[in-house]
Amino acid sequence: MLKRISLISLAIAAAWSVAQPAQGQALIPHVLQLDGEILEQQGLVLAQEAAQLAQFQQYQLALSRAQLASQLVPNNAQVWALLGSLYLQTGQSSPAIQALLKARSLDQQNAAVLFALGSAYFREENYNSAIQYLKAGLRVKPDTPGALFDLGNAYYKLNQLDEAINQYAKAVEIDEKFWPAVNNIGLVQYEQGQIDAAVEQWQQALAIDANQPEPKLALAVALYGQGQQTEALEMGEAALRADMRYADVEFLQDNLWGERLLGEARQFLALPEIQETLAQLSRESLTQQTPTQPLPTQPPTQQPPTQQPPVPTP
Repeated sequence: MLKRISLISLAIAAAWSVAQPAQGQALIPHVLQLDGEILEQQGLVLAQEAAQLAQFQQYQLALSRAQLASQLVPNNAQVWALLGSLYLQTGQSSPAIQALLKARSLDQQNAAVLFALGSAYFREENYNSAIQYLKAGLRVKPDTPGALFDLGNAYYKLNQLDEAINQYAKAVEIDEKFWPAVNNIGLVQYEQGQIDAAVEQWQQALAIDANQPEPKLALAVALYGQGQQTEALEMGEAALRADMRYADVEFLQDNLWGERLLGEARQFLALPEIQETLAQLSRESLTQQTPTQPLPTQPPTQQPPTQQPPVPTP
């Protein structure tokens, strides 16, 4: 699900950073010894480094360290959970599932692992398994808005719309500022033909966070269909200026926009005013990527090449 940053996998990394004491370089011997305790300590140091790198979104560097850590500490559930979460962050859902299942075999009651498995199975479009693991995690830790949101998404994909709304509503009851759940209630209601109710949900989502482009664009599409063209165009242009990805119908579909809303979004995005806005944004983006260089007034003085500092290996 693209509208929500994967807080579950980041939470695993954050929990690891908090739970593990700083190890220090003293744990790494000057001469490599194949001692089990030393190898385990090195694995924990690598896992902690991976968690810290994940905090700064250095996922590939973090992943390589977590992979090695899982070999050095093969019976540590937290290490496998961290590895699985990093696979999720890098879009590798199949190896994520394998790592997370290993973590679960070592720790049956880790709610974060169960939630991450739900997310991984959702990405694999195995929505029944996603529901199974999300429910299992919620039995351990019931007051988790992100997991309830993911559960609602899984029910939505199975076309169980009333149950989807029920889970989104539970998420909002726990966290009234959780705008993605409010937004998705609107998505479901729009598909059910409850246009006015959907409009209210998107207005509520924007009251929580006025800068979010998704409810802004959805509301623009709905208002345009109701004849409020001037307001709709202004709102739609503002949404696209905030994030041009929402001009891509496939991106909207990935964010669970249903067929009714997608059909009207296609018409809205094809409007001349919106097309002009998109063309302008494309020109601005191209200008930013390729800034013009002023022509020299005289031949440049030959300068020796600048020596670049060496790039440290991770």
